[in-house]
Amino acid sequence: MLVVDASVVVPACTVGAVLDELGDPELVAPPFMWAVVRSSLHEAVWRGELPALIGRHANERLQAAPIRAEAPRDLGAEAWRIADELGWAKTYDAEYVALASLLGCRLVTLDARLRRGADRTGLVASPTEL
Repeated sequence: MLVVDASVVVPACTVGAVLDELGDPELVAPPFMWAVVRSSLHEAVWRGELPALIGRHANERLQAAPIRAEAPRDLGAEAWRIADELGWAKTYDAEYVALASLLGCRLVTLDARLRRGADRTGLVASPTEL
């Protein structure tokens, strides 16, 4: 099982096949991940960085992506604790790390800032590190 964040899912929806390359058939994410990815895709279309048709197809791929939403009861409390521990003001990234912690698995991200910030937890990896 792997937790995936929006930085991995956005390219998977626009380019394809990225999720298959992770080598794990069981992918999970906190429930807000879909809203973050959808917002990122829409913003890219709005800014003219992504053609509208590709954006719409990417949104359809997001809905069909083989990722399961997971929200363990203690997710919010664990995200809060991790944000405190890592010195983060916001808990968005901490939710991904918290989910990996609670599920006993790794978080896969392409976000270098998140990777560096949570490195000491031992839970975060880039796709090339798997």
